[in-house]
Amino acid sequence: MRISSLHTYPVKGCHRLDHDAARVEPWGLAGDRRWMIVDPDGVGITQRQAPVLTGLHAVPRPGGLLLNGFDVAEPEDGPKETLRVFSSKPALTARIATAATEFVSGFLGRPARLAWLADTSVRPIATHALPGDRVSFADGFPLALANAASLDAVNDWLLEAGDEPVPMTRFRPNVVIAGARPWAEDDWLGGRLRLGDVTFRVAKACSRCVVTTVDQETGEVGRQPLRALGRHRRYADGLLFAIALIPETAAGETGVIRVGESSLALS
Repeated sequence: MRISSLHTYPVKGCHRLDHDAARVEPWGLAGDRRWMIVDPDGVGITQRQAPVLTGLHAVPRPGGLLLNGFDVAEPEDGPKETLRVFSSKPALTARIATAATEFVSGFLGRPARLAWLADTSVRPIATHALPGDRVSFADGFPLALANAASLDAVNDWLLEAGDEPVPMTRFRPNVVIAGARPWAEDDWLGGRLRLGDVTFRVAKACSRCVVTTVDQETGEVGRQPLRALGRHRRYADGLLFAIALIPETAAGETGVIRVGESSLALS
């Protein structure tokens, strides 16, 4: 098995960035989901509510971010606010980039603000984790890994149903691997996985939502592949595709993973 692609999403819900290599930090890949757009109540806005976020191209720069060319500085002295990634999730504290309020509100066509996770220690992982594990503004875990062969299996189901195949981008993974058999990742749950020189704990399978029905290039919303997952991958934990990983790097330490490096399931 090998790593076939790497991706980050600097603003939660935004268009992806593709990488040849990525630094692994304890809370996820460097630059991944450290920013989030929130509504007036301080709850995150994602593609679930706003598929238009597929058109938000966020590119990190030293000390800030470019949003479709609009320059935003990290609000190191910005106002601290209590936010929630989802309304049902525990609260956390982040800083608001007030200079971007007009831009993100105009982009979404609704009142919104841009938040920056200045302190990566404030959000513990709720389940399947050790006490010191932390996560950024990602849904619940530092990384999501998908298996290219499992996508092939999903696309076979779609073709059998008379639907068009979908690209891996629908599942918004951080890491994609090639060379494994379909659904091999089911056997890795609760174990460990080595990507390049970095080891990860395999926390759980990823339950999928309506974001998988959003075309990541156009923002158009359809029915698949969620309907196919409902027929073939429905479990007690949800409609499952991909797995959630937690880095085993110690606090403050990092490693680098690269496209083409080998991957190995450990005991």
